[in-house]
Amino acid sequence: MNTDEMLNEVLVHLFQDLMDIEGKYLINDEFSDMTNNDMHIVEAIGLGEAKRSSQVARLMSVTTGTLTRAVDGLVEHGYVMRTRSDQDKRVVYLTLTERGKAAFEHHKKFHENMIDKAKETLTEEELGILLRVLNHLNDYFKHIYRQNLGERNA
Repeated sequence: MNTDEMLNEVLVHLFQDLMDIEGKYLINDEFSDMTNNDMHIVEAIGLGEAKRSSQVARLMSVTTGTLTRAVDGLVEHGYVMRTRSDQDKRVVYLTLTERGKAAFEHHKKFHENMIDKAKETLTEEELGILLRVLNHLNDYFKHIYRQNLGERNA
């Protein structure tokens, strides 16, 4: 196997494994009524001030209609609360309930553990190289995404 094939294999398996492992870790007994995507919506809403639905949709790279359907389930299961603006009834704000905050912290802990493990055997120099490479790949994929799929969700 040549270097290109090995790199492709590592990247493809890393992405697949990360998504699989994250899903299995996040969706435990306490959060069995959520999907991995639901966890990412909770993460996008965050612990800070209420966010407009349109803000969260942009963060998730989905339409507001798609987000609305997903948030319906999160509201029904007690993770998210919707509030309409007093000034403009078309504007909907999203905040996390106590249960949603617990899910947020659970997701955050997974990512903290992942980062700690990734850094554990790297020197500062290696960490810098890894960050540069990953940022370069991320920039490339964003460029291709915007170029080929348009700016509609970017």
